[in-house]
Amino acid sequence: MPAPGVRLGDVTQNTSHTSAEIPQRAPSIVDAAAETFTDRYLELNPSLATELGFGGHETEYPDYSPAGHEARLAVFRETLTLLGTLEPTDEVDEVTLDAMRERLGLDVEEGESGWTLADLNNIDSPAQHIRAVFDLMPTDTAEHWSHIAGRAANVPAAVDGYVASLRAAAAEGRVAAARQVRVVVGQARQYGADGTGFFAQLAQNAKLDDGTGLPVEIAASLAEGCRAAAAAYRRLADFLENELLPQAPEKDAVGRERYARASRRFLGAAVDLEETYAWGVAELDRIIAEQEAVAGQITPGATIEEAKKALNADPARQLKGTDELRAWMQGLADRAVADLAGTHFEIAEPMRKLECMIAPTHDGGIYYTAPSDDFSRPGRMWWSVPEGEDSFTTWSETTTVYHEGVPGHHLQCATAVFRRELLNRWRRLVCWVSGHGEGWALYAERLMDELGYLSDPGDRMGMLDAQRMRAARVVFDIGVHLELEVPERWGSGTWTPEKGYEFLRKNLAISEGQLDFEYNRYLGWPGQAPSYKVGQRLWEQIRADLAERARSEGSEFVLKEFHTRALNLGSVGLDTLRRALLS
Repeated sequence: MPAPGVRLGDVTQNTSHTSAEIPQRAPSIVDAAAETFTDRYLELNPSLATELGFGGHETEYPDYSPAGHEARLAVFRETLTLLGTLEPTDEVDEVTLDAMRERLGLDVEEGESGWTLADLNNIDSPAQHIRAVFDLMPTDTAEHWSHIAGRAANVPAAVDGYVASLRAAAAEGRVAAARQVRVVVGQARQYGADGTGFFAQLAQNAKLDDGTGLPVEIAASLAEGCRAAAAAYRRLADFLENELLPQAPEKDAVGRERYARASRRFLGAAVDLEETYAWGVAELDRIIAEQEAVAGQITPGATIEEAKKALNADPARQLKGTDELRAWMQGLADRAVADLAGTHFEIAEPMRKLECMIAPTHDGGIYYTAPSDDFSRPGRMWWSVPEGEDSFTTWSETTTVYHEGVPGHHLQCATAVFRRELLNRWRRLVCWVSGHGEGWALYAERLMDELGYLSDPGDRMGMLDAQRMRAARVVFDIGVHLELEVPERWGSGTWTPEKGYEFLRKNLAISEGQLDFEYNRYLGWPGQAPSYKVGQRLWEQIRADLAERARSEGSEFVLKEFHTRALNLGSVGLDTLRRALLS
């Protein structure tokens, strides 16, 4: 049922059209500054250009060396200085200035801290980025494969620059925790393995879109580039293991100063960390109580675990193999788009294509990649299935499809890409704030429950499992990195990684391989994991405040209008979002 006082929209209206009419807007001097910054930034970050679908930099990499970091920092500073001289011409400019000053100001603050040079973890650091860009490169034509060969040949220089930065940071006493170094050693050796590694397989399996082999010269160039790339990753593994690891601290906790800065990075808002930790503990308890009630609906008198066993034993809820998984994901995503377009959301025609994919890696993550600027590459949901896992249950994954697809990340990101008449390229394509984006995706999960799409008790249990995981991450992440007291229900004393692992095991309903991946992720990427649930909290607070204001003014709060207005802003910090929607 909808929340009191909230109208969900006219579900009988025509769903064939795309979006509400929005007046054309002449670009302003603020937009020009944002566009200039975007051009300069993409020149310095060719991998991002590939991610966004822009040509001209297909074989290039960012300069990961200290000089490259300084060049990017100089652009941030110069742009901030320029923004300080500009005045907004309308509300769109006000949001642009607010968002850019917050984001670029934090970029400068982080760069001056010296920790950007030491960037290393198991999921989101140059060690993964250098390889992952290949996942986003088209492979249809000989020219595409020529670009891939060229970029593979440039992997050694990218890795060398990265090593130089890690070395410079280490000289100043800034080294990632030993746990992260060890994990990345394993990843690098896997990427660079002869015969079975990523680059070896890339060369061996290369073919054109029609299934034929590559032209001889391109095949030879690709093989040579992939051999060089694989060797570079093996050298990276050797450097990490033999030089960096002996300097790496065993302690995982990053402390308050680094954590507070990281939290602001991922939320675009400053929160009281102790209050947020206490809220996370209470939210986890509330979700568990909700699960207990749903368990009784699945099997009268059952515990949560007993109810899950009953769901897992139901043949109607089973998927076997990745082909079945992909087909099921695609069907559910397509139905969500068809149902929600024009009723609860504005979904333009180019945004209605969402491809569900099995990722070429086996890290255990599930993620979304946005469409290219011209929608020639659609938005995609990727499932990285750990090796050896081939059985999946629909009840536990239904909410994940809504999270990554519609109304989650796909609707959010594709709307920003589509709204070129409102948003400059920085707003549409470059700015991404995790708490805004992931908070929206969790909000989307709860919204689908609110709209009746999770009325099946099994699917609702899956949603609650996902929400429970995100609440547990708030408790674990803040608790471990700030070394806070363990809640009585979960033990005693001060949080340690070891206590945290057992806590996560009890609260994260995921496989052993996924649990290990997530555990290392939280320890090495502080502040990111809580941004999901804390972001959801802030989104829901903003919606509630708008609904309350409408009631106090005697007007009606229409949920579809809230969604349209909010998504048309693109991804911004959550403080910026609040100011934009409540001003």
